[in-house]
Amino acid sequence: MDRTDSLAFIRFLGNTDNTAAAPAQQRTYIPHSIRKLLAACLGVASLLALSGCAAVQVRLGMKVYLAKTPIASVAATMPKGPGIAPGDKSPLVLAVTEPDGRILQTEGAGHGKVMWKDLQVTATVVKVDKKGVLSLPRDPRVSDGKIAHVTINVPSHPDLRAELDIPIRYDRNFAASFSGSNGFNGTDGMDGTDGMSGSNGSTDPDNPSPGGNGSDGGNGTDGSDGGPGGDAPPVQVVATLRTGVHPLIQLGVTAAGHQKLYLVDTQGGTLTVKAEGGAGGRGGSGGRGGSGGSGGSGSPSGMSGSSGSSGRDGSDGSPGRAGSITLTYDPQVKPFLSAIHLSNKGGPAPVLKEQPVAPLW
Repeated sequence: MDRTDSLAFIRFLGNTDNTAAAPAQQRTYIPHSIRKLLAACLGVASLLALSGCAAVQVRLGMKVYLAKTPIASVAATMPKGPGIAPGDKSPLVLAVTEPDGRILQTEGAGHGKVMWKDLQVTATVVKVDKKGVLSLPRDPRVSDGKIAHVTINVPSHPDLRAELDIPIRYDRNFAASFSGSNGFNGTDGMDGTDGMSGSNGSTDPDNPSPGGNGSDGGNGTDGSDGGPGGDAPPVQVVATLRTGVHPLIQLGVTAAGHQKLYLVDTQGGTLTVKAEGGAGGRGGSGGRGGSGGSGGSGSPSGMSGSSGSSGRDGSDGSPGRAGSITLTYDPQVKPFLSAIHLSNKGGPAPVLKEQPVAPLW
């Protein structure tokens, strides 16, 4: 509610009495208790409009200003567990401990009263948005061999800061999809118009007249056919092993001129490569035929009109064709092939080739 709306509402409340000052047709009676509640709501709405949401939330006890809060220590945590994988997002929570031991947490994932705008966050490898959510680019080359780090400073308390190392994890279920697009759904047909009722005649035995016939209902139109699903392109997958105490599989997936890179932990990580044909679009439903108009009463009564025919349902679109998948893997990857899943239902069987593959980066 802006200032104009607030003033208009105040004028409305001013006219909601039961006095003789206003004309009877303009007076609206509202009980006094309801008027007090409306006035209170108006006051809160005006504060929100004129003072800003943060100031009102602080005044209502929903948020706090750190500049006005005594702080003994701060600590950062990741509620979804330590570590982040390429392409993932994960919330960050800062716990603020006051001298009396009371703990306040950040808004967002922490569901607390501390506002992120009162904090200064710097990060390496990962990025942090204004709501305290971490993100890591999908390209594993950005994070390979690195440890992400986050530092949270409290500008109003320059002697306090929280630091957190964030391990990069590759034991996730990654997916590379080059499936065809789904077809468009057909449009539904339009319903036919109902027929008009016949005019009434007379049933007076001394002066009988027949009732009029009802008109026929209109035919519904046909639904249109769904569009065909898109075909998946041929997909090439190459895999080699990063040896060491903790082996990792380097994978490159290429299709239609685009390449995606992945780094998969041999202990719990997987990569699923899809080259499925797109689903055909749903056919549109035929329109309903209009009801025939009823015959008018009379002597004799009129005949009712015939109902219109319903339109034909559209046909579903044909599914797209699955693409071929070829996996070329280094011999060192062979013991870990179960971590690579290939899916192209209805397409040619995936082809696996074992030959030396150089490091991808």
